[in-house]
Amino acid sequence: MPLLDRRAALASGLAAALLPTTGLARTAIGEAGELRKRVLPPPIGVAEREARLERARGLMRVTGIGAVIVEPGASLDYLTGVQWWRSERLTAAIVPVEGDPVIVTPFFERPSVAESLAVKAEIRTWNEDEEPLKLVADVLRERQVAGAPVGFEETNRYFILERLRQQLPALRFTTANPVVRRLRMVKTASELALMQAANDITLAAIRHAGRRVKAGMSPGDIDAMITAATVAMGGRTDGGLVLLGEAAAYPHGSHKPQSVRRGEVVLMDCGCSVHGYESDISRTFVFGADPTPQQKKVWTQVRRGQEIAMAAAKLGAPAGSVDDAVRAAYTSWGYGPGYQLPGLSHRTGHGIGMEGHEPVNLVHGEPTALATGMCFSNEPGIYLPGSFGVRLEDCFHMTESGPQWFTVPPASPEAVLA
Repeated sequence: MPLLDRRAALASGLAAALLPTTGLARTAIGEAGELRKRVLPPPIGVAEREARLERARGLMRVTGIGAVIVEPGASLDYLTGVQWWRSERLTAAIVPVEGDPVIVTPFFERPSVAESLAVKAEIRTWNEDEEPLKLVADVLRERQVAGAPVGFEETNRYFILERLRQQLPALRFTTANPVVRRLRMVKTASELALMQAANDITLAAIRHAGRRVKAGMSPGDIDAMITAATVAMGGRTDGGLVLLGEAAAYPHGSHKPQSVRRGEVVLMDCGCSVHGYESDISRTFVFGADPTPQQKKVWTQVRRGQEIAMAAAKLGAPAGSVDDAVRAAYTSWGYGPGYQLPGLSHRTGHGIGMEGHEPVNLVHGEPTALATGMCFSNEPGIYLPGSFGVRLEDCFHMTESGPQWFTVPPASPEAVLA
């Protein structure tokens, strides 16, 4: 089975059916079976989604937006509970400044779309020989907002705008970021609890698999163990990224064959979701031997980089200032400068929530002020091309007293799997 198909099957809970096809996989699922399925926080409820819609309408009134159009994806789920996918057939929500949302979807998809709808909303359908954007235009006219700016969620596809303009030549459009992004960036206690559960599962899965790494294993072997453990504990995952030896010097890996070797680094970058909320954790350790002086030095510098980022993450500070603080330290240690190698060639962190990567990022020049409820990864890796790399990644959220870890980083390379 192709890797992507295999991961999709694992994510849908079929790990037990698929993994027993090899001796290694039988071991992985057997060991994963020893991990108890965790008691998870409840999914986001109807009352919280209704409150989100009310806050969205309030922001729309302030910004003068008449309606927001949202395609399938995290934002549609966030506002309505509808869990769907994007295709050439339009399914979308129109959230007007007054009144309930309207879901537009193909006629034959109505029962399926309705299954996950979690708020009071009307569903309007279109047939294969009809123009779905006419339905959208009709909703805007009926709600008397066709003349007001219409907000487009930032991931919407261009054809929606183009074809809606054919229906409404005088259409005025604008970004929906002041509504949708602003809401999603700040997490509630319920959202933070789900993210904490996802992080707890991922960290346990990494430790479980990492302790069972053996010489000669491939990245896929290790990833299969992590995935099996994650699913056994109740998380959903499409698999992670495992980099071995020199491949760890390249943040997203290499196509060259890799296998576990004594004295070389093992880098595991993994995540999962719990009721739609994500985790993202990276761990790097040296297999089968004490770290060399250089390996320990780089590992310790990356761990120090995480602490520098946390110290710089102050309420009200620009998100980019966190990256600047880390990069200044790395430059003083002889790396870089800037995003040059050897050193930290990517941003210090990214936003996280219902998506593993979402706005805003901890990157130079990002002006968004840090606020309570925002969530980020903290992963200031150091990469030495041709040799090895180290990435430690833990996520945190902003509180009234400053940043707080979801998972606490290890204190030393030897403590990674403890």
